Amino acid sequence: MIEEEKMHIILADDDEDDRNVFKQAIEELGLNIDLTIYKSGDELLDYLYEPATVELPHILFLDLNMLCTKYDDCLKDIRKNAKFQDMSIAIYSTSTSEKDIQETFIGGANIYINKPNDFEVLKKSLREVLKINWQFHTSGLSKDTFLFSI
Repeated sequence: MIEEEKMHIILADDDEDDRNVFKQAIEELGLNIDLTIYKSGDELLDYLYEPATVELPHILFLDLNMLCTKYDDCLKDIRKNAKFQDMSIAIYSTSTSEKDIQETFIGGANIYINKPNDFEVLKKSLREVLKINWQFHTSGLSKDTFLFSI
């Protein structure tokens, strides 16, 4: 039997409760996932820019309203670096603002997920997002496919 490759995902979120709920949801999915969590945009970018960092995540869940003090803007800083060109980025936010959705779409995110208030909906959303074939999804990316909904 061939062992399924472990999926490496990163969550960058400055809200401790949101981090804990996300982690619990991932654990309850029972998938072969290696989850790394960062508490700030600065921590995330320090990790990504570290020369020794060789394993990029399969997908990065990035909180939109997270403070970045050392860097200008997490999404823009990631997307302007060729090393991260193919990294899939899911904006994970409480914001439903059309402006935020539009800016992150233009900024190079692959999908926009509103943080659900219901734990079961969160698990279902994560299961669906983690099943996406990102190469195919990104090639057909449009504003209609960008905003994720269950």
